[in-house]
Amino acid sequence: MILAAGLGTRLRPLTNTIPKPLLPVAGMPLIVWNLLLLKRHGFHQVVINLHHLGPMIEQALGDGSKFGMRIIYSHEPIILGTGGGIKKAEPYFSGEPVLILNADTLFELDLGAVWEFHRSRGAAATLVLREDQDAERWGLVEVGTQDKIVRITGRGRTGAAVVARRMFAGIHILHPRLLQQVPKGVASSVIDPYVAAIERGEPILGYDLHGYWSDIGTIERYTQAEHDARTGLIRLDARSSRDISH
Repeated sequence: MILAAGLGTRLRPLTNTIPKPLLPVAGMPLIVWNLLLLKRHGFHQVVINLHHLGPMIEQALGDGSKFGMRIIYSHEPIILGTGGGIKKAEPYFSGEPVLILNADTLFELDLGAVWEFHRSRGAAATLVLREDQDAERWGLVEVGTQDKIVRITGRGRTGAAVVARRMFAGIHILHPRLLQQVPKGVASSVIDPYVAAIERGEPILGYDLHGYWSDIGTIERYTQAEHDARTGLIRLDARSSRDISH
């Protein structure tokens, strides 16, 4: 699932007339970078939630066939946040774990390796994390032994030993059973069911990302990402570039 319903308020006036997921980076819409990354690692069925200027995203991507994928849209007349948005799309998951990305995050990561980590470790959820000197500003994630997350923004298991301090990169895998207590049709954060699972003792694991990552949340970071793409710091692989050209 790609979360694409946000308003993009910090990128106004750019996002007044174009939704943030369609902002181009090196000539390619942000969301397409992520679609091609998913395809590269074997993911071919994608749910995208829509709110702000949603019809423009749907028109640009269609049913996904031009990318060799199948795209389903989850429309949100009222914006529901990460928790409510994922909950609304839950019927499309068929009771199976789902990989979730933000449409406005540009990154390089072996998603297949993350999926295998999640599966082999029997995790209820796996959150991709980053080492960042501003981790507390982003929202501190504290990791204990065996990659188990013990607290997120101070909530979780009290008194648990911490071996790493990280930030959440906005990439995660969850089992839909964690959504059971998430209310339908109400805006909420997916962090709430993660904290509840940690408190119950369920394995919520962290997976470190060491490659490129950028949250395109401000004009400054958008400008930097454009520079990074044009100088080759992050790039689409050659096959994916050809796939999109027609």
